[in-house]
Amino acid sequence: MEGRGPAAGAPRRPELARRVRGRGLGLVLLLVLASACFQVAAPNAGWARFLTILLGAATLLAAVWAARATRLVARGAAGFAVVLAAAAAVYLVVAGSVPALLAAIVNGLLVAIAPTVIAAGILRDMRRDRAVTLPTLSGVLAIYLLAGMFFSFLFAFIQAIDDDFFAQVSDADPSDFLYFSYVTLSTTGFGDLTPALDVARMLTVAEALFGQIYLVTIVALIVANLGRRRS
Repeated sequence: MEGRGPAAGAPRRPELARRVRGRGLGLVLLLVLASACFQVAAPNAGWARFLTILLGAATLLAAVWAARATRLVARGAAGFAVVLAAAAAVYLVVAGSVPALLAAIVNGLLVAIAPTVIAAGILRDMRRDRAVTLPTLSGVLAIYLLAGMFFSFLFAFIQAIDDDFFAQVSDADPSDFLYFSYVTLSTTGFGDLTPALDVARMLTVAEALFGQIYLVTIVALIVANLGRRRS
């Protein structure tokens, strides 16, 4: 009499879990893209900051889960982001607005924790599978987009301590910094916004160099080896 185990050819539970978590990196990429697009287009209003916090917390949670991060720092940061999202909801209901500080903290946690967590997960999966897969590419592209958020965070910090960051805008908001960051990261260079401070120019050059080097090395290498399996 045959046993009642899983049918032949059915994926085992660990393999199924790996596939689900692999698709999680695709979810992270979509969340990062949605967060970036929303922050560029959204007005500087309380409800927009609330949605920014929700997207940031969701992205950080997805990154920690998809990369199977076990370090207390990563999990603690994700939990803290959820707490801040709950606090933002209370602020929005009670006061009708959300402090900009909450959005800045969540974005800071996202750009500080998510890239390293995703990178560690990608390296671990590549060592295990000995192959470059679509989830690998999703994770690499998510890191690229998060790098743009990281530099925009630095730009906003510089303005906070040294007045005007841009020569054309006297009081830039977060959407200006994120827009300028992605224009710089991709070396598009429209010229509608330019840095006014020496330290801002230095960071702008650094971001442009990083963006190009990352694309022609890491992303190009991943794309070239997509689907190949090492012996």
